[in-house]
Amino acid sequence: MMIRCIIVEDEVLAQQVIQNYLRRIPGFQLMAVCKNASEALDALKTFEVDLVFLDIQLPGITGLNFLRSLPNPPLAILTTAYAEYALESYEFSIIDYLLKPISFERFSKAINKITNGRLYTQFTADRNPDANDHIFVKSGNKFFRVNFSEIVYIEAMKDYLRIHANEYKIVALQTMSEMEKLLPSKQFLRIHKSFIVATTHIKSVYGSTVETAKATLPIGLNYKNNVMSFISGR
Repeated sequence: MMIRCIIVEDEVLAQQVIQNYLRRIPGFQLMAVCKNASEALDALKTFEVDLVFLDIQLPGITGLNFLRSLPNPPLAILTTAYAEYALESYEFSIIDYLLKPISFERFSKAINKITNGRLYTQFTADRNPDANDHIFVKSGNKFFRVNFSEIVYIEAMKDYLRIHANEYKIVALQTMSEMEKLLPSKQFLRIHKSFIVATTHIKSVYGSTVETAKATLPIGLNYKNNVMSFISGR
């Protein structure tokens, strides 16, 4: 799976630089190149976008004001020739702030903040997970898009976890605490220090176990109240 991105930049040369850099880095799919906020808004309505490369000084509006206008803005890497906007930018889910002219080395450093996996998790967690329908998890050298609707349960394995989905399994370098913050609380239930289960896949609860179509999972002593609250609808 790819991290889908758009470029919002009115300078043709800057557009070309970012496009060329992206071609050299696997795992990213460029969905659109936009020269103003209107085109960017159309792209966000047309495509599912995970990341935007955003020029701060756009025709008629600043990039930051454009982000403010979005109800659920994507993650952003800001590009600009002016450093004075850096402090203001930190109210958003900004991964990095790149000053033009942008070298490939500096561009790669910004991308590495995403592809190390854990920082991508941190920024995604700052957004409202109940407003999203998926996350990206890193497994090996790839990022995989995991739709919440596909997950049956998640199993902890020390510093790793295994996502058991309907049609596949993914092992990711992530902790259960990090994952729990990313999942919509209305759709997932922590039942054990080592297990999170999708509520729609719970077939039955009996004794100290939760039954799904894929496995029967234990209920931890410290999580029994979670399960009872779920059963009672609280």
